[in-house]
Amino acid sequence: MKTLVIHPNDRSTDFLKSIYCKLKNVTLIIENTSRDVLHELISSHDQIIMLGHGSPSGLFNVAGIGTGTFTISHFEVSLLRSKQCIFIWCHASDFVHHYNLKGLSSGMFISEVSEAQYYNVSGNQAQVNESNNVFAEALGNALAVTSDYHQVLKQVTHEYKHIVLENKIAQYNLERWQLID
Repeated sequence: MKTLVIHPNDRSTDFLKSIYCKLKNVTLIIENTSRDVLHELISSHDQIIMLGHGSPSGLFNVAGIGTGTFTISHFEVSLLRSKQCIFIWCHASDFVHHYNLKGLSSGMFISEVSEAQYYNVSGNQAQVNESNNVFAEALGNALAVTSDYHQVLKQVTHEYKHIVLENKIAQYNLERWQLID
């Protein structure tokens, strides 16, 4: 399976590298890619993994991938319909539902202390780091052994749930992690 990873270059999301660092046959886009090239790459890959900061409208363009505010937006929807997709950004599941897409997706994903405070979820930087790292590592481990998203969801949930009793941030994120099919 040919995998395209779209992970705009942003130090605050470096923990997400664990999701794809063990995968084979990966094309990685981190910056400075035109919308035309992005569309060609999406078209020529089987699995599309999109990671970073975003909103219900899409994955933010923080590194010159595509044009405008979003790297992934309504412009890419038709290309994503026939792909195996993973959408990891804040409120990605809203984007997926709105456009009737399929794949693994995060709802609001707390990855910073300020987000935890905003959503009234108790936690400190150590708990944010633990949640981020355990989630990304679990997803990377699952994807390294299977492309069956039902199995991936099950494995990530199994690994991630071990920290939720003592980590409310992880509990919040796990409750919003889903497979939409």
